[in-house]
Amino acid sequence: MTSRAALRTAYRRTLTPRRALVAFGAALGMTGAALAANVTLSTTATAATWPSANGSQPVTATISLSGTKDYAMKRLYGSGALGTGDQAEDQLPILKLAAGTVLKNVIIGPPGADGIHCEGSCTLQNVWWEDVGEDAATFRGPNGSTYNVTGGGARKASDKIFQHNGGGTLNISNFAAQDFKTLYRSCGDCSTSYTRKVNLNTVEVTAPGSRIVGINVNRNDVATLRKITIIGDSSRKIIPCQKYNNNTAVGTGPDSTNCLYATSDVTYR
Repeated sequence: MTSRAALRTAYRRTLTPRRALVAFGAALGMTGAALAANVTLSTTATAATWPSANGSQPVTATISLSGTKDYAMKRLYGSGALGTGDQAEDQLPILKLAAGTVLKNVIIGPPGADGIHCEGSCTLQNVWWEDVGEDAATFRGPNGSTYNVTGGGARKASDKIFQHNGGGTLNISNFAAQDFKTLYRSCGDCSTSYTRKVNLNTVEVTAPGSRIVGINVNRNDVATLRKITIIGDSSRKIIPCQKYNNNTAVGTGPDSTNCLYATSDVTYR
């Protein structure tokens, strides 16, 4: 009979080629969104595998996109007027996506300016931020918009990774965050008030970090968390769901109205 130790060794060996394939494919610009979503998140206590860039391109003025754009793992970074990675408000984005845009396989490198703006429903597939500037992505569409973030990751976010200023629902899946303050924040002081929703499924966060989501309970925001893995936070300082009345913190933890998750939905490693 095969021992448990032998089985564990065999299992680990099966992981190595798959993770190597992701890195190899990313370096060649061949990683598809489905592949990245399936295997870039680690099944062990180590953090996700981050891709290598297939060339770099400076961006001196915001690039407007529509339709489907696949950058084949090219790195875009700010230069000139976009050459900042600080936390100054109202910075311009590297990429501005019209409603309905699908963006695939791109790395936003430093300086990151204000990352990506979605002006309506959008899909971000296998998008990586190496060093988040003001925000990684801002979602600005009207009520009824649906934003999908599938695969990818972001790190070195001294403030927020995803900022939800418009209406609608943001779905985040198979995503990795490292060294961040807030993964998702529903705007607490935007001029137009919305009820916003965010759904997280299969998300890996690595300390240091402060909170995974921040939502406005006075605006009836709803956050749903499933299959969340928190790495390197033995004292459990990272808050899965922070509740606000606009910008005033009013509580944390699961409930049946705004922060929809059970303690079993969050795993610590």
